[in-house]
Amino acid sequence: MTTTTVPTIDSIVLEVADVAAAEAFHAALGVADRVHVRFGEAPTRGFRGYTLSLVVSQPSTVDAFIRAALDGGATAVKPPAKSFWGYGGVVQAPDGAIWQVATSSKKDTGPAALEYDDLVLLLGVTNVKTTKQFYVEHGLTVTKSFGSRYVEFASPGQGIDLALYSRRAAAKAAGVDPDGSGSHRIVVRSDAGAFTDPDGFAWESSTAERHG
Repeated sequence: MTTTTVPTIDSIVLEVADVAAAEAFHAALGVADRVHVRFGEAPTRGFRGYTLSLVVSQPSTVDAFIRAALDGGATAVKPPAKSFWGYGGVVQAPDGAIWQVATSSKKDTGPAALEYDDLVLLLGVTNVKTTKQFYVEHGLTVTKSFGSRYVEFASPGQGIDLALYSRRAAAKAAGVDPDGSGSHRIVVRSDAGAFTDPDGFAWESSTAERHG
């Protein structure tokens, strides 16, 4: 009997103009072990087509992360607020990446701590069905799918979660204009190998030499 191993995303690499500032920001959020940086100035404009999300346990933890992000040089995009699904806020990091912090809980059950449950990479893509099939063919396993609107993939162990949304919907959820062009300035590192998806998002092997 053959056992299929589901690929794991172990880290994200962001290409930034100011490596020191980006590293300090990630350290402030406690994600420096999973979000790495390297110098890069590839032309980019507007929305880069992805968001990074921290899923946390309660509203006060959302507030704590948003404060830490702002203290670390981020700018507010969406102040923390309640919604029908929970509570969350959005910031833009000094390097330009969009970060969301959210919880499905609507009330606190304990003291706030800078601890998150999941780190999610949401890709805003041109055609969700096409990109979903591309990733399935590269070994990823779908765990949740809403037709051509939204897809989640399995994340073994402590891997970074991956989800797909349409580009316009991803931008709307983040509170930013969907227009943008040029480099995504992000690389996904996993044991799925090296490839580029239909929307130009680059993947590298986990064994690739780390920079920065």
